[in-house]
Parts: sequence; structure tokens; C-alpha cells
Amino acid sequence: MTRIVVTGAAGFIGSNIVQGLNARGIDDIIVVDDLQQGDKFRNLADLKIADYVDADTFYDAFAAGHYGQVEAVFHEGACSDTMESNGKYMMANNYTLSWQLFQACQKRGSRLLYASSAATYGGSETFREDPAFELPLNVYGYSKLLFDQRMRRECGNKFERTLAGRTHQVVGFRYFNVYGPREQHKGRMASVAFHQFHQYRNEGRVKLFGEYGGYPAGGQMRDFVYIDDVVAVNLWFFDHPEKSGIFNLGSGRAQPFNDVASSVVNTMRSLQGESALALHEVVDQKLVEYVGFPDALRGKYQCFTQADLSALRGTGCDHAFVDVQTGVSKYVQWLAKQK
Repeated sequence: MTRIVVTGAAGFIGSNIVQGLNARGIDDIIVVDDLQQGDKFRNLADLKIADYVDADTFYDAFAAGHYGQVEAVFHEGACSDTMESNGKYMMANNYTLSWQLFQACQKRGSRLLYASSAATYGGSETFREDPAFELPLNVYGYSKLLFDQRMRRECGNKFERTLAGRTHQVVGFRYFNVYGPREQHKGRMASVAFHQFHQYRNEGRVKLFGEYGGYPAGGQMRDFVYIDDVVAVNLWFFDHPEKSGIFNLGSGRAQPFNDVASSVVNTMRSLQGESALALHEVVDQKLVEYVGFPDALRGKYQCFTQADLSALRGTGCDHAFVDVQTGVSKYVQWLAKQK
């Protein structure tokens, strides 16, 4: 029996990874989280697991070997609030704890697949896994970057030591704008699609930022990646223990926020038996409302992101990512069914 650990397992990506493992018949899974936000239990309620361990006790117990032989750790646990300004808290959660986990995995013979972030690129205009383009805009991005840098140092810049068998598999995934089921607990950090679904259902319109950064209203572009694709790539690396490194995990395709808005509106209209509208029709009918760009985000906001997938494709991973129209439509239909 393959024993797996998933940290942050009651969170968005963590719970979806558990679901993906369950779909393969894997249920010897130790889930690790902090349920102070008790409503997150909903993300675990329909999953098959072997044990739940609080994050405060797991890491030391794992390092001491309390859980026996663990094949792999999917480390999704972190503070992911990009607006959090407490650097001491952020570094303890996202850097120090991850470093201790890496050491424990090496000692215990466990593979480590962990969450990094596209926030490591910050204000860069190039999104390739190269230190020359890593310019985080906030302490969250820096905390993720520092751990990536530490992994490069420990495993060799291109992780040659891992490939040579001197360390066990280590894979970091630089998640871009992930959206999809099981993110309802994230509040303000939930995806644009999530917020727009609720805005449209409650108010009959969706909101987007107006003109900013040289981009027209709703025209800022991000690499939006559907959660099913994120899980699929995580599991591809789980199937290929010989592959290590730091990899972008986005769709490789930047799309404007207007695409998300029109996809939400048109999917909701379809569910109500109404016909699809072009973007200009959505705007003309005031189904999208552009709001002033908030001062708190000025100078800290990425107006454009697009994952360079060259390194990912170089491993042999040829997973096909869905576009915004396909993923958002699927997500909105799922949201509409929730009670």
C-alpha cells in the first residue's frame, strides 16, 4: 500500500489532490491541516483518507518517523494571502517549515512535491524558471522564491544531484492563477471566477478592475489554470519519480479578465435558458461593471502573466490545458449545483 501525505489538505489545491489520488484508488493518505477555520472540513468530507493530523504536531512527528514509510509528500500547506504583510509569520510558514520538511523527507526517503508560486516572478515580463526573471512584489512571493532558491542550492541548480540519486525526488510547482471547485473558504483570495459567479447570481452583474498599467478596462491578462489540470500535472510527476526540478504550472496562455467575466455571464445565461452574448453586448447591457483600481494594489499587481512551459514540456509532460472558456464554464456549472 502506497502511503501519501498531503499538507494543506483541507485547502483548495490540497483537497483536489486528495480527490485525484482517491480516483486512482489511493486512500492511505495522511491529511495535514489547521482547522481553526472549521468550515474547511467540507473539502474533506467526501474524501477517503487514513488519518487527519493537525499541522502543529505533524512536522516534528513526521521527522521522527511516526508515520512509517511515506512514499511522497504533496506539500500544499502555506500562507497564500498575498496581502499578508507580517513577514515573520510568512517566512515561518512558507520558508522555514518547508525547509524542515525537505530535510525530513530526505531522511525518511520520501519524495517531495511542493507548491511554489508565479508570485516569484512579480514585476517581471518573462515567466521562465530562471533567477534573472524572479522579482517578487510582496513578502509572499519572496517566501516562495527563497525556498525555491534553497532547493536549487541543495539539489543543484538543475537538480542534477536529485537525478543522480543523491537526493529523493523534489518538484516545485509555480502555480499561476488557479481556479475551480473547493476554493470557497478562501474569501478575498478566491479566484475571480468564484467571486464573479456570486456577484452575478446576487446582483445580476460582475465587477472588474478598470483601466490600469496601460491595459484597458478588464484587459489585464493572467494565465488562468483550471484545478483539474493542476492535479493532473502533480500526478504526472508522482508517476515519474525520476523527474525533479522547479516548473511553471499554468496553461501557457494569457487571457484577459474580460474573458473570465464573459464566460461567467454566458454560462449563467445558458443555465437560465438565455443566449450567449459577445463581450461588447455584455458591457452594453451593463452585465459587467468596471471599478476603479484600488490604491492598495498599485505597484504590487501583476498586469500580465503567462507561464513559459518549455521546462515542463522538456520533461515529457504533454498534458493539454483547457482554456478559460472551457474551464470557467465547467466551474460555474459546478458552483450552480452547490447548496
